[in-house]
Parts: sequence; structure tokens; C-alpha cells
Amino acid sequence: MKESDCIYGLRAVIEAIRAGKKIDRLLIKQGLQGALYHELMIEVRNHDIAYQIVPLERIELVTRKNHQGVLAWLSLIEFQSITNLLPMIFEKGEDPLIIALDGVSDVRNFGAIVRSAECLGAHAIIIPEKGSARITADAIKTSAGALHSFPVCRERSIVRSIEYLKQSGLKVITAGEKSGSQISDAGMKGPVVLIMGSEDKGISRELIALSDQQVMIAMKGEIGSLNVSVAAGILLYEITRQRAL
Repeated sequence: MKESDCIYGLRAVIEAIRAGKKIDRLLIKQGLQGALYHELMIEVRNHDIAYQIVPLERIELVTRKNHQGVLAWLSLIEFQSITNLLPMIFEKGEDPLIIALDGVSDVRNFGAIVRSAECLGAHAIIIPEKGSARITADAIKTSAGALHSFPVCRERSIVRSIEYLKQSGLKVITAGEKSGSQISDAGMKGPVVLIMGSEDKGISRELIALSDQQVMIAMKGEIGSLNVSVAAGILLYEITRQRAL
């Protein structure tokens, strides 16, 4: 993360929030006190902004200028809420197709997934506030600009979001490398939320426990695994193909 991408200083961040700027990420130095700090925290709570308390060294990895213990990145897109978006999809008479990303932190993988999702008729992507790729210029470029219009829902708890979707009638499908039905044999019609995990950790146990169906992509090569953005494209294509039958 570069210094040129962020704003810093207590008053600068407070005024950015008051001006309606969307904060993508906010770092606050451990032990910070004072009147301006309390003023900042009032704005943070009033605008429901996620933040992290970090050691001074974490902030100074980005900048050593007069940051006053506060560093923020402005969001390049407008995030949406899945609870607002889902009823609108149903009202259109469409079967929702939602992608949820659990721990996908590479910005280029994220951008490529958004591009495939937009091309193949998905309605939205859900990401967690923590542990997900930031929406950077690289992510937007890799998405071929789709991130400017495709709905991205950044939620406090991806588990609660999946529970909400399941209660709303969506089938929860998790993608794995070594277990589950082959995608050509899996029934993926109807309202679906497809969960993709990170390449290093996969999908969390909590989300697997919510799964209605686990699927895998049959492979013949020696490597045995696909890049997550490639896997997402294949799965989205198969869902689109099945829906067209």
C-alpha cells in the first residue's frame, strides 16, 4: 500500500468522513488519546466505519509524515448491502446468483473474479470487511472496469451473510479441490450462492458447515489445483450453462 493512496492526520480523516467520503480502511495507533481522537471515534461510530488498532510501526511502514497516529484509504467504489440488494433481485423475477469470497486477498484474482461474474450473469459479490482484497486501481483494471458498476457487498460477517441468504432460499454451494460432486453432475439451478476460498486456506469450516452442496472441478494434470479466479470462471460458466437448459 502506497502513501499516495491514503490520507493521514486526525483532522484530515475527520473532515473526509464528514464530507461523505467512503473509507475503505482505517488504521489507528494503539494508545491514541486526546480531544481530536474522541471526535474521530464519534464520526467512526456514527458512520459505522470499520477500523483497526495497530502499533505505530504498522502506520510508519506507509508514511512517516505527520500522520498523528491515523491513516485511512478512500474507497474507489460504492459498497452495497446484500440485505438491500437481494429483495431487488427477487422483485425482478430472477434467480439470484451470488458469489462469496472467503479470504481471497489478491487484488488481481479479485478483479478477475468480478470480471467473470459480470460477464456470466452473476448479481453480486460478497466480501468480508477483514481479510479480503482491497479495491485498488489494480483490482479495477483487472476487472476491465466491471468494479465501477458490479455490486460488491462488504459485510461485517460473511457467515451471517451466508446464513441470511440460506434463510432467504438460496442454495449454498462450496467449491473444493478434492471433495464433492463434479460440477457437471451437481444441480446448480435456482437461487445460488457460490463460495470460493483462498488458495492457501480454502473455505472456513463455519462456511462449509452451512453448505448444501460441495462441488469440485475434475482435473487431469499433475498440478492438481487451479487459480481461484480461473476456478470461479469455470464454476460460473457451468451454473450459467445449467440455467440455460
